[in-house]
Amino acid sequence: MRAKGLRQVTVDDVTVALRLLVDHRDGLGHARTDLLNRIHKLLLELLPGGAKKFLSAAQARTLLNTIRPRDLVGRTRRRLASELITELVQVDKKIKAANKELTELVETTGSSLQDLNGIGPSGAARLIGDVADISRFASRGHFASWNGTAPLDVSSGDQQRHRLSRAGNRRINRALHIMAVVQLRHDTEGRAYYRRKLAAGKTPMEAMRALKRRLSDIVYKQMIKDAKKAGTGPGGHVGRTLQSSAADPIPMIDTSEQSLPGPAKPQPRTRLLAAS
Repeated sequence: MRAKGLRQVTVDDVTVALRLLVDHRDGLGHARTDLLNRIHKLLLELLPGGAKKFLSAAQARTLLNTIRPRDLVGRTRRRLASELITELVQVDKKIKAANKELTELVETTGSSLQDLNGIGPSGAARLIGDVADISRFASRGHFASWNGTAPLDVSSGDQQRHRLSRAGNRRINRALHIMAVVQLRHDTEGRAYYRRKLAAGKTPMEAMRALKRRLSDIVYKQMIKDAKKAGTGPGGHVGRTLQSSAADPIPMIDTSEQSLPGPAKPQPRTRLLAAS
């Protein structure tokens, strides 16, 4: 409490709104996955071999139109599948509207996160909403510890090993994981980095972990760049200096993941009196 220059916690309406919208969007995504799973189960019982894994509502409707069961159980399954497909169409419309709203709100913040390969409206909104004030993190290492992409050192003797950290903000960690998966699917610098790690003897899991750590640094750099471009103060928002957004709690870093402190400042010593 005696420290000087502490940040004042304030409520930022934009970041709070982004968090609400992206939580709603995630909920719609979970609902869509649940509907598809139930549709797949019914189609598997109606069609030999079922349907393909990635199935749209229109494709599911087309398949269902080819089925004309005569027994009571078959007709019931077909009716239920038809109702689920109708629900899927409605959820798809809500997802489209939510993506549009997220995109428009992210654009009002002046963020360029969507310029990065693998970050869409939901990912950008999640990052802005949960991070809020990027200057809360003194370095990219602090940011990586907060989002759980900084691996933990579990070396023993001459064997240098690291393991996955399960601490930190798992929502941001998931956004970075999706970013990594998207980059691996395309010819990107992320894929080249991943392959270099494999060539160096890393396992696929270790290489993915290293890629996510690298992407965390890239996101941190981009958010710092956006803050500077907007002409903001240290608080990360226009006109703010020592303010921190209340959209997300203060970053909490486990003691095993904290960065090492800097060199201690020399302190004056009391001279010893000569013995009489």
